[in-house]
Amino acid sequence: MTAAAKSSVSLLIIDDNPGSLELLSTALAQPGLEILTASEPEAGVDLIHNHRPQIVLTDLVMPRMSGLEVLERTMEFDPSIDVILMTAHYSTESAVEAIKKGASDYLNKPISITALRERIGKLVEEARKRLRSVQLEDEMLATAEFEGIVGRSPLMWEMFSRVGRVAPHYRAILITGETGTGKDLIARALHKLSPVHAGRYVVLNCSAVVETLFESELFGHVKGSFTGATNDKAGLFEHAHGGTLFLDEIGDMPLATQAKLLRVLQNQEVQRVGSLTPRKVDVRVIAATNHDLRTAIHEKRFREDLYYRLSMVEIQVPRLAERKEDLPLLERHFISRFAAQYGKEIRGLTHRAQILLSLHAWPGNVRELENVIGHACMMTLGEMIDVADLPAYLHSAGEAVASAAAAAPLSAGQDSDVGTLEEQERLLILRALEAAGGNQSQAARLLRIGRDALRYKLKKHNL
Repeated sequence: MTAAAKSSVSLLIIDDNPGSLELLSTALAQPGLEILTASEPEAGVDLIHNHRPQIVLTDLVMPRMSGLEVLERTMEFDPSIDVILMTAHYSTESAVEAIKKGASDYLNKPISITALRERIGKLVEEARKRLRSVQLEDEMLATAEFEGIVGRSPLMWEMFSRVGRVAPHYRAILITGETGTGKDLIARALHKLSPVHAGRYVVLNCSAVVETLFESELFGHVKGSFTGATNDKAGLFEHAHGGTLFLDEIGDMPLATQAKLLRVLQNQEVQRVGSLTPRKVDVRVIAATNHDLRTAIHEKRFREDLYYRLSMVEIQVPRLAERKEDLPLLERHFISRFAAQYGKEIRGLTHRAQILLSLHAWPGNVRELENVIGHACMMTLGEMIDVADLPAYLHSAGEAVASAAAAAPLSAGQDSDVGTLEEQERLLILRALEAAGGNQSQAARLLRIGRDALRYKLKKHNL
């Protein structure tokens, strides 16, 4: 797809009245906006599938297929399309049903052409901003990678800078951070940027080693040194000679082994189990943990002298919750990877899926996000990942607001029970703002109304 095609915005108008089609297409014409028309709803649905317009303006009452059915089929195909319904037979019930099904707006005929131009103009501008945002995110993704690690937040740039500064010089280094933050990626980056990048990169997960075999794994053994030692064996330190040894989850290493590791770090020599002869090694050691080693020291589970030896240089990997601004880039990164892996054409996430992901706390950090996007890419049948494609446990975060939003009428004052409706609307807005963390743009998307409409309602309810 060319850059021009990516930046073009199209509007589809569906109305069984040819006069209305001509009037609306003429009135809404503007530079850079492609206008498609259909006098039959079935033909309009075909145009939606073939041309994927960003905006659909459809009449509600039409023969053979209603505007609500057009809305349903559009949402099934691509929930990111803005659909506006027009009708001369307004009712609160039909408005509620339209909003439940995902309509962006619900207009009562006769429609003011000036007001309609303004409404469509705003949607067109929003669509152009989204298209530009996608292009910018693609460009940023290309420039926001550091040795395969995605991030552009201040915390990540600071960490990248620190890695680049220490990589040429470290002999031992400690990486700390919660599970799933990407400590292993930082360790690999340190090795790749170090003077021994051509040497071996050897990994040992300390939490997966049986305690009685720890010393043999690290330092090796000689034949007959213990039951089962039928041959001489070099340990991982010897295997990593001239390169890097990455000790993941070092907080799970037994105390006895910690003492011997400290001697290796100090003397750069190892002694195989059962041997009296030390062997010189030249190994850079990277240790990583998700534990608080200071607490472990206090509880006598980790040696203080080893901690200070390792933490002469310490790199802390931030939690995903601390760098939420990286979320869109990470989403695109994983979508691109899994789309290629599964052989699918996936363009991205719908707005409501993005909002749902932005509201999640991400206790599992980047690894959890990777699993969520991988699941969604596997499940989606279309080109856009929607809320239904995400794992079920994420849905509960947005269910209360989304359900309330779906039940809210678009405009008050069109029903005799105005007081009740206005109270319900005020409560709904408060819930949306709370769920969006006070962000008005996100709250407007949750409510599926425009930002200007939200501001009007905030003023109306003195919020």
